[in-house]
Amino acid sequence: MLNRRSLDPEQRTLYGANLQPPAGYVFDAAVATTFSLDFETALAVPVSLALFAAENRDDILSHPLALLEGAERIAGRLVVFTDAGHIQASVRPHSRLCSLLERIVVEVAAPHGGAFHPKMWALRFTPLRPEDPARLRLLILSRNLTRDRSWDIAATLDGVISKQPKAINRPVTDFLRQLPALATVGAPDGTKALVDELAEDIRRAEWSLPEPFQSVSFAVNGLGGKPWRPEPCVRLGVVSPFCDDQTLSMLAGLASAEKPIFIGRSDELAQMPGATLDGFGRVAVLDEMAATEDGEEADATALQGLHAKAFVAERGWDTAITVGSGNATRPALLTGGNVEIFATLTGKRSRVGSVEEILGEKGFGRLTRPFVRNEMNTADAAQRAAEARLDLARREICRSGLTLRCERGEHAANGAPVWQVWLIPSEPLPLTGLGALRVWPITRGEGHARDVLEPLRQGQPADLGAMPLVDLTRFLACHLTDETDDVSILFSTGLKMEGLPAERHAAILRWVIDSKDAFFRYLRLLLSELGDPFAAALAAQDGSGQGAWRAASDDAPILEEMVRAFCRGGDQLRAIERLIARLETGDSDDTDPIPAEFRALWNTFRIALATQDAVHAE
Repeated sequence: MLNRRSLDPEQRTLYGANLQPPAGYVFDAAVATTFSLDFETALAVPVSLALFAAENRDDILSHPLALLEGAERIAGRLVVFTDAGHIQASVRPHSRLCSLLERIVVEVAAPHGGAFHPKMWALRFTPLRPEDPARLRLLILSRNLTRDRSWDIAATLDGVISKQPKAINRPVTDFLRQLPALATVGAPDGTKALVDELAEDIRRAEWSLPEPFQSVSFAVNGLGGKPWRPEPCVRLGVVSPFCDDQTLSMLAGLASAEKPIFIGRSDELAQMPGATLDGFGRVAVLDEMAATEDGEEADATALQGLHAKAFVAERGWDTAITVGSGNATRPALLTGGNVEIFATLTGKRSRVGSVEEILGEKGFGRLTRPFVRNEMNTADAAQRAAEARLDLARREICRSGLTLRCERGEHAANGAPVWQVWLIPSEPLPLTGLGALRVWPITRGEGHARDVLEPLRQGQPADLGAMPLVDLTRFLACHLTDETDDVSILFSTGLKMEGLPAERHAAILRWVIDSKDAFFRYLRLLLSELGDPFAAALAAQDGSGQGAWRAASDDAPILEEMVRAFCRGGDQLRAIERLIARLETGDSDDTDPIPAEFRALWNTFRIALATQDAVHAE
């Protein structure tokens, strides 16, 4: 949360902590936006929202039952909008559970040709006590939904729903309502209703401002109207990893008392003319020692360094801090090509601090060092041109109306049914500048890649091979290689899928719940009460421990938990009823995943539930 020490490295918060409900509340609904995401991080989010918090993402990913139940609990109550073509992919197979994200992730495109770049969460929490009001939370971040260990910044606002609309919320409300229309492939059923419902709540939100700020305002660029940009001020400090000459020149002319401070990245600053950088009183970069904590090894799979974006301005007696997604670039601040979101918090300079106090040696500045001209070679022009060609091809692939079609094929050697998948273009695609285009379902990995460049250029279907039901997914990994330079990109995109068997979801359930132990542990997750994260975390364990942890997999106490659930109204038992119905869906030759000893117990409760429903109906 922003405060006087908002950029102080000693004041840090985990991403997941910002998503946790207030005490006495549980998650109800959320809409999020991000420029990029990776599947594993996105898959861990529902667990953090609906079940239990964890210190890091890997703790959550180690519990497949929790991943499954997290996705089930938030189904229809969470949607994440991301820039089309910027879902990260891997050469290794992703978990089959990632297919559950098809109900959550919606790819969108910026309407004016730039990037869809906002990072935001709008969340609603419901109280455990009926007499308490619902609560809202709004996060405006510089962080994407990825495994990123860069330095980022976020503004966190908590509030309640008032009776009257608040004018300050209109930019966020309008932004939310336009999101479904930006989808490149379409959105899951109920997406628009969920977004409109949360937008109306945000419209009437009354925010509790963090100390020491006195006011807040919001701005959204890229959806029409004049783009937000910093205004003239007495002093200015800017933190932005990306920059360009024209935007830096604009920023350098805004401060009247002294030249501004700029903190950026060496590779970006190396491309700026010296005369442009001379317009700033201090130009700095993040010190390499600040990229990791003491004694911490660098993670080669995660981005590190500077990723925060902030504009700190002194005006009169006030200091305003603007945070959000926008870099110091033309598409973000000048042309409005990118979709960006910003929050500006303003308070008295005596309490918030000056630009120097916030970005100087007493604040974030102590993590930086002066930028040295010519310390890095500028990027090769040929490589930049190749990267630009690949990016254009990426956009073409994601916005061309490609579809997937699956058909039941011959049985595999072991007798299991398989499905044939085809990639279908609506028309020939130029895909200029590409030397190769290899694609594969994310659940299969690079070993199952097919080169589809020539079929797509000819407007012909491309055969992606045969696969088991649990591997069917509308998410494709795409590896593009430039035709002239040894430059490539790897990303994933979700396509419309025709012929997807209705029992695919049940097959994924049966793949996860593959044993008696897993079945009973999943029942305990279903029976865990809202607002009891310890019980949910205990149920999610793999049953391999000793003592109390081992005893949790014993099926004897399940009767007591089911009786308590029945006495509370039976909602958790109805969730078990839905689970059993889904598990019983599938091919007749499948092994029954429901333990025989549980069926007799369940029949008793099924009759009791039916009787309870009949009484309520009367």
